[in-house]
Amino acid sequence: MKHKHWFWLLTCVPFFMGGNWPQWRGPHHNGISDETGLPDSWSETSNVIWKLPMPGMGCSTPAVWENRIFLTSEDGSAIVLMCISTDGKELWRRRIGSATRKARGDEGNGATASPSTDGRYVWAFAGSGELSCVTVEGEPVWSFNVQNRYGRFNIQFGMHSTPTLHGDRLYMQTLHTDGQWVFAVDKLTGKEVWKIDRPADTPRHWESPHGYASTTLWQRGDEAVLVVHGNDYTTGHRLSDGAELWRVGDLNKDGITHWRFVSSPAAAEDIIVIPTCKNGPTVAIRPDVKGLIKEGSEGELWRYRATPDVPTPLIHQGLVYLCRAEGQIVCLDAKSGKVRYEDRGYNSRHRASPVLADGKIYLTARNGTFSVIAAGPEYRLISRHKLDDEFAASPAIANGRLYLRGFKSLYAIGAK
Repeated sequence: MKHKHWFWLLTCVPFFMGGNWPQWRGPHHNGISDETGLPDSWSETSNVIWKLPMPGMGCSTPAVWENRIFLTSEDGSAIVLMCISTDGKELWRRRIGSATRKARGDEGNGATASPSTDGRYVWAFAGSGELSCVTVEGEPVWSFNVQNRYGRFNIQFGMHSTPTLHGDRLYMQTLHTDGQWVFAVDKLTGKEVWKIDRPADTPRHWESPHGYASTTLWQRGDEAVLVVHGNDYTTGHRLSDGAELWRVGDLNKDGITHWRFVSSPAAAEDIIVIPTCKNGPTVAIRPDVKGLIKEGSEGELWRYRATPDVPTPLIHQGLVYLCRAEGQIVCLDAKSGKVRYEDRGYNSRHRASPVLADGKIYLTARNGTFSVIAAGPEYRLISRHKLDDEFAASPAIANGRLYLRGFKSLYAIGAK
């Protein structure tokens, strides 16, 4: 393990309004909100401002812009995009795709990818392949089926990748047995800007080509790189044309055939943290690497012996937080990878990714139990509490509230 002495600044330059939560990982693409004054605890009878029944199951994180909330849901045989006012009233509902079979019974469905918004338009992807743009009033702008354009999905548990909104484009990965595509489309027209075939050397009959992670954006000043994760590699791509800049290997060193990435990478100005699966490693690299990075390469900062598997890592003020699939919490020093703590946490399935605001990290268990822990190098549980629902969606934080998307209801949590 090697690394250079270089300046560390683990913050991101904001490019959305701080009070909004415009896409899956929030205003800075990192799961961190600038909001303060959020509640530490809630229940069905405490700090629930309102609760709105949903038409069906959904695992997508809401996108929030000012007084509108956008989310996707199963609705009978359809996948719909919904707009909810911040006072809990449904404003409109539009069909965007067809319902698909549920992944592994209850792990996800066609309403798993999260929508995004810039305050004028909303973009959403349905597991049946439709990628759509509508106005915030629900008027259609454009739509096309990714399977018709780029080939039928051949993926065991369905396509769940969330597109990344940045500037005037949407970026997306669709990694499966019959196609390893990364593409960018113009956000206002849906026209293809570029498409690349992302090669890999894993056998076709392995599960590795099946990618369930989402693209990640790394930014530093005016620099930006699209991070793609799947098929035993993590790659960095130039935004202008998709050209590959670097590739991280040695992630599946044992050649496990049922190896598939679900958790997405996390990025801050001077570090990119790469999860894997099946108790594989978590790897940290410098963002300025070039070419192939293998274990022990100069561009690799450290390797930790385990991985979140499903929830995406969180990076904040020189620390990396991992929420493992069964609730164990790990805190690592971002420079060295040294373990600051490992705590059992709450022993239950965790599928949602952690979010952070006002020095507190919010963790979501599948059974509706929420843990709030203090950010910092020592583990401190602030509170633990439960709602009467199941949750796979990561929380959204906006304008003094947490929005929690359960399978049955959408909750608005805040001080009454």
